[in-house]
Amino acid sequence: MEELNKAALTAFASTYGFYLKAHNFHWNVEDESFPEFHVFFGGIYEEVYGSIDGFAERIRSLGAKIPGNFSSLKYLSVVEDQTSYPSKDAMLTELLADNEKIIAVLSTAYDLAETAKKRGFSNFIAERLDAHEKHGWMLRATLPDTD
Repeated sequence: MEELNKAALTAFASTYGFYLKAHNFHWNVEDESFPEFHVFFGGIYEEVYGSIDGFAERIRSLGAKIPGNFSSLKYLSVVEDQTSYPSKDAMLTELLADNEKIIAVLSTAYDLAETAKKRGFSNFIAERLDAHEKHGWMLRATLPDTD
């Protein structure tokens, strides 16, 4: 159970970091297509933010405490801070790369939950995987063609 809790906390902190980065990009995107990308990044951060509380509550049901400060979240997260203001295309590329990291940590948590027979938690993680697979598709489809 300790391994599952650790994986769950990593997935939670990484999800929180992803949400925060998408929100940052929503606020700070600059481009001639600003309105479109302001809404695009807004849709991502709103969907992810909507999962945060339920995620925390499910982890609490496993018996783990939730980190409630930025330093703990940053320590646990696989998503790195973005402290500059990249171009729109760089934002898309970075968010796509971070989304792949989220899928990886969620997959690990899912496998451990299944092994521990924590079906409710694994079902929640499966839904989060589906959401991030959709985010990945949308980010890839939005990136400029590199051919």
